[in-house]
Formats: sequence, C-alpha cells, structure tokens
Amino acid sequence: MPQHTRPARPICPNCDGFASAAIATGLRLTDGSRDTVPVNCPACHGTGTGTAPARRALTTTRR
Repeated sequence: MPQHTRPARPICPNCDGFASAAIATGLRLTDGSRDTVPVNCPACHGTGTGTAPARRALTTTRR
C-alpha cells in the first residue's frame, strides 16, 4: 500500500500553493504578444506557504 506523505511546509489556504499568476490585460504589445500583469497571493506574498493552523487545546470538564 502506498503511504501518504504530508507536505514539508504548510500550503497557503488562500491560493492552495499556486502563489503567482500572470493575468492577461486583453491588450497586445507591438510584437503581437499579450500584455500580462504578474499577481501574487496577498496572504502568502507569493511564497505558496502559509502558517500552520493552530491546534486546539484539549479541555476536560468534570461533571
């Protein structure tokens, strides 16, 4: 059976690890190529990694 491994660093929950994208503006440059704007994820600033979710503390209640 294959074993599942977890990623070494936590993946950003906002961009799912795809931190940068090139968005076409709809315009063309003089050489005929498309004009693009590079955009980074605002949460992870283009790194693709985020902070690990905080663990909840286990509490016990006595009745």
